[in-house]
Amino acid sequence: MSLAEAEAQHLRIGGVDEATTLWRDAMDRLRHNPSAIVGVLLIVLFVAVAIFGPWLAPEPPNLPHLERITPGNFPGPSADHWFGVDQLGRDELSRVIYGARYSLLIGVVSVAIGATIGMIVGAVAGSIGGRIDNVLMRLMDMMLAIPGLLFAIAVAAALGRSLTSVMIAIGVVNIAPIARLLRGSMLAERERDYVLALRSVGVKRRRITLNHMLPNATAPVIVQATLALATAIIDAAGLAFLGLGSADPGIPEWGRMLAETQSFLQHAPHLAFFPGAAIVLSVLGFNLLGDGLREAMDPKLRR
Repeated sequence: MSLAEAEAQHLRIGGVDEATTLWRDAMDRLRHNPSAIVGVLLIVLFVAVAIFGPWLAPEPPNLPHLERITPGNFPGPSADHWFGVDQLGRDELSRVIYGARYSLLIGVVSVAIGATIGMIVGAVAGSIGGRIDNVLMRLMDMMLAIPGLLFAIAVAAALGRSLTSVMIAIGVVNIAPIARLLRGSMLAERERDYVLALRSVGVKRRRITLNHMLPNATAPVIVQATLALATAIIDAAGLAFLGLGSADPGIPEWGRMLAETQSFLQHAPHLAFFPGAAIVLSVLGFNLLGDGLREAMDPKLRR
């Protein structure tokens, strides 16, 4: 083995060890962060509710019981119906439980769409640079010039009313922030000593980018994606509240539940309280986890 090959192998192993050590240390600090632990518990709770919803719900979420209500009177929480019933006599607890499945699905899929495309754009721009970098970043600037919710409304309205349209709309909004964040991290990694050393011994740019720069640059992106999950749930609720969610009235999505109860808030405030509380708690969980990850991975924020 030549000296150059031995040096390249040593640098490759060192780069992997550096990334592995970063994640190991970050996870260790995260386990000792009370706020992050609370966030993880909230997320696990909602994920469990979404997965086991059919077994946890007292009854089907779309089964009306008009005999339970009278005009202008929708019974609130009771021993038989812990969250009360809605304007059609449907069990509100069952609808909130099933709503967790749709809200979390929209959040996860939309962020996955935005993160995947954004990481591709950011990695290409940060590793290649030059004219390609300028073109991609000007495109991202154009996307960032439009307020996120307005951009999502425009995309959802253009695609039509469906869960898929909502996922795509929210995913498109998340492309530009993640792309710019990863591009900045890639530019910082490109000037690191190990990258210069790898180039000096003849390692190809593609291998440097995929095996070394990208693993070390993804930590901020993961933090951003975690925080984007919280925003995605709020955006999904907002689109459903504005009537841009699924066209199927039987889908018990939290935002739709809030929109359907506007006329009954004075007589039945519980119809807005419980889905609203579910949105707040799920968003709080992702925000606490995201803040904990950011503190664990950024040396300047460590306590």
